[in-house]
Amino acid sequence: MAASIRKSEPVQGRSQTHATFEVENLNPTPGSNNGCRSNRFMEDGVLLTWDDLWVTVAGGRPILQGLTGYARPGELLAIMGPSGCGKSTLLDTLAGRQGPKTSQAGHILINGRKQALAYGTSAYVTQDDALITTLTVREAVYYSAQLQLPDTMDNSEKKERAETTIREMGLQDAMDTRIGGWGAKGLSGGQKRRVSICIEILTRPKLLFLDEPTSGLDSAASYYVMSRIASLNQKDNIGRTIIASIHQPSTEVFQLFTNLYLLSAGKTVYFGSVSAANEFFALNGFPCPTLQNPSDHFLKTINKDFDKDIELGFANGIPTQEVFDILVKSYKSSDIYQMVQKEIAQICKKGGGALEKNKRQSGFFTQCHVLTRRSFTNMSRDLGYYWLRLGIYISLSIVIGTVFSHIGMGYGSIQARGSLMMFVASFLTFMAIGGFPSFVEEMKVFERERLNGHYGVTPFVIGNTLSALPFLALVALIPGAITYFLPGLHHGYQHFLFFVIIIFACMMLVESLMMIVASVVPNFLMGIIVGAGIQGLMMLVGGFFRLPNDLPKPLLKYPFYHIAFHKYAYQGLFKNEFLGLTFPNVEAGNGGSPTITGEEILKQNWHFETAYSKWVDLSILFAMVVFYRVLFLIIIKTTEKVKPVMVKFMSAIRKERTQVTVNPSATPSATPSCADKGRWL
Repeated sequence: MAASIRKSEPVQGRSQTHATFEVENLNPTPGSNNGCRSNRFMEDGVLLTWDDLWVTVAGGRPILQGLTGYARPGELLAIMGPSGCGKSTLLDTLAGRQGPKTSQAGHILINGRKQALAYGTSAYVTQDDALITTLTVREAVYYSAQLQLPDTMDNSEKKERAETTIREMGLQDAMDTRIGGWGAKGLSGGQKRRVSICIEILTRPKLLFLDEPTSGLDSAASYYVMSRIASLNQKDNIGRTIIASIHQPSTEVFQLFTNLYLLSAGKTVYFGSVSAANEFFALNGFPCPTLQNPSDHFLKTINKDFDKDIELGFANGIPTQEVFDILVKSYKSSDIYQMVQKEIAQICKKGGGALEKNKRQSGFFTQCHVLTRRSFTNMSRDLGYYWLRLGIYISLSIVIGTVFSHIGMGYGSIQARGSLMMFVASFLTFMAIGGFPSFVEEMKVFERERLNGHYGVTPFVIGNTLSALPFLALVALIPGAITYFLPGLHHGYQHFLFFVIIIFACMMLVESLMMIVASVVPNFLMGIIVGAGIQGLMMLVGGFFRLPNDLPKPLLKYPFYHIAFHKYAYQGLFKNEFLGLTFPNVEAGNGGSPTITGEEILKQNWHFETAYSKWVDLSILFAMVVFYRVLFLIIIKTTEKVKPVMVKFMSAIRKERTQVTVNPSATPSATPSCADKGRWL
């Protein structure tokens, strides 16, 4: 058995039948309906090819090694293989989503051209369902329709498109069910996956990527999800090119695929039609047992991870590594591989139309309006965003008011008033960090939608800011009133309103600061630690725990003291409270004045700057809010622009190393027609 497997003659002799089968499927009979439909799909659809594709990480370790294949309109290509074989890496690379720590070499062409995927042409459904959990299915899809579809469409048309898409994915019975998350029961895993797919196919993209669409689903849910995906072309009559990475499909799901790309250890084991995969394995001595799922058999055959745990290896004691080498070499020497090369060369020679960016998208003001409404709905329903914080603030404010009740106007009340102002400006606003987890979840949705081009960064920032204003005002007003009136602070409603506005500005500042932290440190736990550390530093140098004139120079006094928002919050609150008041002077018996004014207290006791009014401090706080929000916007935009540049830069650095050390026999013109056009990446 082992000896016969190693013979190349039977494999070469029998592969001609397989190649003929591929030719018949590549060129349907012109007179048939299927042939006409396929030809129209070829003209209007997106044909994606990749040739001699290499992807490496830092250190030169290859993840993908010389992959070649194509995906055609009207077909469903499944990328399969064991865990860690490079399925998601291949999908991300084809979609242009590889990270800056990876380098790429080879040809990736769209309709025979090297061009970027334009908005509205492609969509990517991630493995993790990043959805706003407080929305219903109808709301989630309809909001996305308003964002993605052009302003020339009426709202009724957008609503109809959303509901039609929901019905296409079989979610009509769950339209008014909330998606659900950690705090509330909602949709099942399969339903959430279908909602993600609904959102991405609203624009009827011609190229659809799906990363593990059946991950975490049972066999019935997996089949239902994949059958809906496979039937999309029949429902909307669009020649859609669908590429899905999938781990271990059931027999029913496996039969839905048109072509199969089988990977192991970053190498191609097989690429061709699903119906001919069994024949390929059988010709090489590894037939699929009767009544066994073919996908299970393929994965068990090429999985090298557990070779050491299997004493006898595969059939008749053949080690898994040897089985893997046999299949890889057989595929490289087969007529199937030669036909793939010829098909890619023909596509490159024929070329195709350039993809144009779909300008039929919602306008800037529409995006701002829709994102504001959606974010407001999410904030109003998410208990952890503001409502829980409001309850804690009210409880804490009652305790503060009780501790400082009837503060009086004696000399001892000076220190008590200062401590109260410090606690409000520091620790009460510090708790605004509690909304960070909910904002991180919102950022995940933003990153998914932004990568797929649903809307711009500026509308997101504006929408998030406007939607938060009513809640922050409520959180500042109710606890602020309790904290202000129970102790009996400076009388007069203008003083009270200024007190509330200062709290409001500080909360906006903390949220703006945490937005910046979330954009730099997206990890939830690390974000909390970094945000708390920054605020702790600002408290220390704000001018209360250590007087401004006593702060060590130069670092803590310049610049930390002047850029800490606590400085201006302290000064604004202290000026609002002390200016206009007089207190008994305990040093009057030594010849001093019997009273001491609030201005003297600010200068002598707190070393505050009284040359300008409290309104200047308030203006500086709001200016810092604007600055932080703009800085968040700049960071996001810069990251988007720098990331692809870094990818190209790292690819250029490692390109020569990859060709020499990883693939010494490769030539940069595996497909001459592509190389002649200068499409070597």
